[in-house]
Order: sequence, then C-alpha cells, then structure tokens
Amino acid sequence: MEVSRDERDSGRVSSKRVAAIDGLQEASIPVDADNKCKSDEQLKAPRWKRFLAHVGPGFLVSLAYLDPGNLETDLQAGANHKYELLWVILIGLIFALIIQSLAANLGVVTGRHLAEICKSEYPVFIRYCLWLLAEVAVIAADIPEVIGTAFALNILFHIPIWVGVLITGSSTLLLLGLQRYGVRKLEFIISMLVLVMAACFFGEMGYVKPPAGEVIKGLFVPKLNGDGATADAIALLGALVMPHNLFLHSALVLSRKTPASVKGINDACRFFLIESGFALFIALLINIAVVSVSGTVCKARDLSADDAEKCSDLTLNSASFLLKNVLGKSSSIVYAIALLASGQSSTITGTYAGQYVMQGFLNIKMKKWQQNLMTRCIAIAPSLVVSIIGGSSGAGRLIIIASMILSFELPFALIPLLKFSSSSTKMGPHRNSIWIIIISWLLGFMIIGINIYFLSTSFTDWLLKSSLPKAGRVIIGIIVFPLMAIYIIAVGYLTLRKDTVVTFASASDKTQIEMEKGAHICSGDGENEVVPYREDLADIPFPE
Repeated sequence: MEVSRDERDSGRVSSKRVAAIDGLQEASIPVDADNKCKSDEQLKAPRWKRFLAHVGPGFLVSLAYLDPGNLETDLQAGANHKYELLWVILIGLIFALIIQSLAANLGVVTGRHLAEICKSEYPVFIRYCLWLLAEVAVIAADIPEVIGTAFALNILFHIPIWVGVLITGSSTLLLLGLQRYGVRKLEFIISMLVLVMAACFFGEMGYVKPPAGEVIKGLFVPKLNGDGATADAIALLGALVMPHNLFLHSALVLSRKTPASVKGINDACRFFLIESGFALFIALLINIAVVSVSGTVCKARDLSADDAEKCSDLTLNSASFLLKNVLGKSSSIVYAIALLASGQSSTITGTYAGQYVMQGFLNIKMKKWQQNLMTRCIAIAPSLVVSIIGGSSGAGRLIIIASMILSFELPFALIPLLKFSSSSTKMGPHRNSIWIIIISWLLGFMIIGINIYFLSTSFTDWLLKSSLPKAGRVIIGIIVFPLMAIYIIAVGYLTLRKDTVVTFASASDKTQIEMEKGAHICSGDGENEVVPYREDLADIPFPE
C-alpha cells in the first residue's frame, strides 16, 4: 500500500520506512535506466571549476547583512559611540558564518530546506505556529528593505513614501522575472547593486580617513560605555542575525547540482563554507565602512550645528550629509542610489525567503510568479499602511519595531536548525562535530538570552514609565506577561523535544531499494551513490 505524504510527514510510519521513502526524495541527480549519471565527470573536474559552480547562494544571503536595517543601526552606532561597537559586528558576523554554513550543510545533505524539514518533523499545530512565525519574520525583515528603498526614491524624485513602497514591490517582481533567464544573471545584477553601495561608503571612508588604530581597537576590544550603548549593541546584533536567512540559505544551495556521493557532499559543504566566508567578509568590510564614516563625521571637532543636530537623531532619511565631503552637492543623490541598491537587492532575497517558507511549510503548488506576487503583497502590506498613516516618521519607527520582532523570532528558526544539523537521523555521518555543537549552541543561547532579557526589561521599563492610566497598564501587563511565559515555554519545547522523523538513509540502503527496481546505479571512487526519489518506490517496504 502506498504511503501518503501526510503519513510520512506525521511520523506514523516506522523510522526505517521513512528513511527509505524520504531519503530517496533527497537526491539531486536524476537517474533512470536509460540515462547514466555524470557524477564521476563532475568530481574529476578541476577543484576551482567545481568551486565556481557553487558560488552564488552565499552572496545572495550576505545581502541580508547589508540591508537598510543594518545601515540604520550602523549609522546610529557610529554617530553615538564612534568605533566602540565594531566588535559587536565582528562577533555577529562570525556567528552568522557558523549558522549560515549549518543551514547550507542541511540543504546539501538532506536535499530539503529548513522549512520542509520542519514540516516533516513537527506535529500539525506546532508546524503551523512555526509557519506563522516564519512569515512574520519575513515581513519584519522586509520592512526596513521596503522603507529604505522608498526613502531612496523620496530623496531622488520627491515622491511620497507610500508611493515608493508600491514602486518597490513592483520593481522587485520585475527583477525576479529575470529568473527565467537564469539565476546566475539575477545574482550578477544583485552583486552590481551591492558594489554601488559599497563604493559610496568606501570612497567617503578614504576621504575622512578614520584612525586605523581606533578602528582595530573597536573591532577587538569589547566596550559598552555611555548611555544607550547596550541598546545600540543589541540593535546591531539583532539586525545582523535574522531568522529568515536560515530558511533562505538552506534552500538556495539546492539550486546547485551536487554530486550525490560522500565526496561530492563533503566538497559541496566545504565550497559553500568558503563562499559564505568570503561573502560575509565583504559584508563585514562594508559594515565597518558605514560605522567608521558615521563615527568620524559625527564626532569631528569642526562639525557644524546643523550636522550635529542630524547626528543626534540619525536616520536613513537624513544621512546623506555623511557623503558630502567627497560628493559635495551630489551627496544626497549618490547616497540615495546606494540606499536604493541596498534596499532593492535585499528585497529580492526577502521575497525568495518568503517563497521558500510558504512552499516548505504548506507545500503549496503554485507557479513561481504567483508565489512571488503573494509573498510581495503580504510583505509590503504593513509598510504601506504605516507609511500612509504615519508618513516618513512612522515608517522610520516601524524599522525599529521590525528589528525587535526579528530578535523575538530568532529562536524559532535557530533552534530547529541547530537540532537538525546536529542530528544523526537528519544528517547521518555529516552531522556537526562535537565542537561545532558546543560552540553553536553556546553562541545561540547567548544571543537568544540577550534578546529575551532586552525585550523583557525594555517592555517592563516602558510599562512602569508609561503615561497610560494605571488600569491600562495593568491590563497590558495581564496580557503580555503570560505571553512571555508561553514564549519561554515554546523555546524550551523546541530545545528539549526529541526528533522522531528519520530523513537520512545510508547510500547502501538507497542503492538496495533502487536495485530492486532495476534502475542504473552510479558509483564513483568506490562509493555508493545516492539515488533519486521515485513515486513508484513508495510501496516498497524497507528491507529489514
């Protein structure tokens, strides 16, 4: 009797049977009796050529670390604390490299992205809760990107912010239409947009010449001096480590054809790690440049009164004066172009993330343009409503709220990733080493703990100092504090729950099942190859 997808996802069939059925679905190389696979030829290609074939996903993911939300927190950190918070960016991007590489490994080894594995692993109620939280995370991540692009259009063409939001949604869909001409072309265009932004701030950094000693000291000597330093440091960290990026990276690696052997999988994991490291190093340099420019200009002794006022409340909409030393009267135009490039490129990756989240959790069968349109409409709705009602000031405040939401959402993507990537039932021999497990869990819980502490103390402080009537504050407290308790219980549940669904099957088991169907089996370097999922194998019992 054929086993349905719902039965496989719910875990009602035996773990061995799931391994046989789900494991076959994970392969990335098409094999049939009439078409021999080409994994041998792929593995014999020069190492540099194989590496170049895997370049792309890491650079797309790195755009999330250069979005307008990051730019705003960087600008404020530099204006308020000069170079003293650069160490937060360094630690944040090191942790980002670890978890992004884990997400890439998960996709390469299992052939599924994080949302799909969550759908298979968790009960229906938990699955839908995680889906809703992931959708909220995508929307929250998209808010700074959409509003930043709208600010750029406002500076360039003096159009209302809400019109800029609509234009941003439309232009993103047009750029995503380039997928039909190949993902590589879209990746190239996005890279060019990022280079435009980087050139603006590197050029200004070369002019203001921040002292190298102070910048290096800020990178490697942790400090939290002055009012608001802790809040700014947490805002920097929250803007860097974003949950939707984990879903995105685990899915983007599936666009590359990985030879389905032990050697092929190991090489792919290594190549994606190197690529992600290089991409995030570039992101680190750009973030350092933004903080350094803001800190040098706003802390200069000859700062005019007008510029000093702007530095005291620096936002995306008012930061163009930072480039006037290099560009003079053209500073606002070039700054707007840089902001436009940052916002437009990161909205594309945000749409990708929303598409994979919806497809993975709900298994919706829609055309790609329909998924993109639905994701765009959902994502821009909050930005559109707030920009119509509150204008540019309301939109600016929405960016701050969005960063807090992302901090709140992080555990619900990070904890499943850490568990799955460390599980032998999910990753087999490719699971994390003991040192990676220890380091990733320690850093993960440190960031989660900091975010929970900051959000809870900030809310408590606001509640105590609020001008609301006492009855109103009591009602808000009665509503919010139980929600905080539920939040902590949910984090504990995800952490302590034991995985029940097996999605990894050894190559020899897959080979045995495929041989029963008489299909061609490839082998390279004496290793059994992974074979693809076939619907007609679903009714074959797993050999005991």
